[in-house]
Amino acid sequence: MKLTIRDIKGNQQGELEVAFPLVENGKGTQAVHDVVVAYQAAQRMGTACTKTMGEVAGTGKKPWRQKGTGRARAGSFQSPLWRGGGVVFGPKPRDFSKKVTRKTRQLALRKAVSERLRAGDVVVVDELKLASPKTKEFQAVLKALDLKGTTLVVAAAPDRNLTLASRNLPNVALATGESVNTYDVLRPDKLVFTRAAFEQLEKRLAPEQAEEKK
Repeated sequence: MKLTIRDIKGNQQGELEVAFPLVENGKGTQAVHDVVVAYQAAQRMGTACTKTMGEVAGTGKKPWRQKGTGRARAGSFQSPLWRGGGVVFGPKPRDFSKKVTRKTRQLALRKAVSERLRAGDVVVVDELKLASPKTKEFQAVLKALDLKGTTLVVAAAPDRNLTLASRNLPNVALATGESVNTYDVLRPDKLVFTRAAFEQLEKRLAPEQAEEKK
């Protein structure tokens, strides 16, 4: 598959041959599901915490004598039946992360990128350098590239002007070719890669890369 390379004004600057093999239809769907579920689970803080009967502050004195008062038997002020008492089977801090193998992560990312390429949702620009950190200048680039809706801009490395110019745009997110993941690829309407960033991604998805890390 070949991709058209554009400049920030939308003019064609040549073509780029995709270096990694695209995933065939019907393959890798489960890998994408597993990786996305694991990613979302890892975003959970897991800090919810309730106090048990033994952790609630209070005295150990029996509220009243066992018999003769006409009231129900009670042995502790920290009883879960009482207001301010402990919580039975309440949440405790925990780790929600799930383990996903490296091969599964690579297959999921390659599958996600393959589908976005087939759908024509990937735009490659030769270079994305802004003269100033002005949002107006960055919006002009988006308009020239005919980008509407949510957009993920993937650069080779963090760029200060690009970061400052895009931070006021709620529908634009930034990533690098080394950090972009399956969830990032699937979420936006359009993906914008610089040529260098796309080459970084190609190295990550190349079959030879996977074999070397075994």
